[in-house]
Amino acid sequence: MKVAIFSTKPYDREFLTNANSALTQPHELVFHETQLNPQSALLAQGCTAVCCFVNDHLDATALQQLTNLGVKLIALRCAGFNQVDLVAAKNLGIVVARVAEYSPHAVAEHALGLILMLNRNLHRAYHRVRENDYSLNGLLGFDMVNKTVAVIGTGKIGQVFAKIVQGLGCRVIAYDPQPAPILAANGVNYVALSDIWPTADIISLHCPLDKNTHHLINADAISLMKAGVMLINTGRGGLIDTPAVIGGLKSKKIGYLGLDVYEEEGDLFFEDNSNLLLQDDVFARLLTFPNVVITGHQAFFTREALTAIAAITLANITHFEREELSQMCIVN
Repeated sequence: MKVAIFSTKPYDREFLTNANSALTQPHELVFHETQLNPQSALLAQGCTAVCCFVNDHLDATALQQLTNLGVKLIALRCAGFNQVDLVAAKNLGIVVARVAEYSPHAVAEHALGLILMLNRNLHRAYHRVRENDYSLNGLLGFDMVNKTVAVIGTGKIGQVFAKIVQGLGCRVIAYDPQPAPILAANGVNYVALSDIWPTADIISLHCPLDKNTHHLINADAISLMKAGVMLINTGRGGLIDTPAVIGGLKSKKIGYLGLDVYEEEGDLFFEDNSNLLLQDDVFARLLTFPNVVITGHQAFFTREALTAIAAITLANITHFEREELSQMCIVN
């Protein structure tokens, strides 16, 4: 099958090419660096499938153009699917498949890394030492043991994260409309969101972005949180209302903020913008806080995860070609 692959970087080409070459019947992969949107959809000419990532724009207009070109499958090489108009895709007869699980350890471990960096001020200490400054003022942290960590979203990633912080001696509470029995059996207490806000010392977001979770972290929720709470988001940028979080940082209600995602990241992340002026005033404001650490959507970025993503993405394409839809992870 001929597949147009959008938003590709050298590492995407490496891992997808390696996985494709291992197939008995390899696909014809056409790589494009550009994002998929209504303007670039024509690049899928002659392809039966397109392969997309988190910041591609598959709205109704783009999907209609893909249908006109004969595209029948959208193979997402990510777990999230909020970038796709699923209703429009279904109405047009386009199948949308995703990578439901690749390496939950990659994202969960990155969330822990953000917590430890913020808590022990590792980002600030690193720069001090390089400047021959070994003072400790302003670098005071806290012991993780006995702290209450709230996990919002307990799919595979949330489950791994909960297990990790339990290993540090933390008390773990969780919220998910569909609780994971394995966590409940291992001492994780599921509570309502209204109970999480005033209780948690650390809140880590691992839920999908949909109409129910959009701006889950907002001014009202922040007002109910413990003073000095640590907020970690390795899920999707739209889970938090960024201006509200900035307000929380200014009032010191939020004591620490770790982000691997950002609501308007499509114009920033995955690109080298070092020679350009930063035009996003909200993002620029975040960067002024010493108690904020931001990474550029790299939580998934491990060798094991990229290997799994490539293999599962191509497996979805192969199953579609063979009309084995029951073996695909279809989201529409």
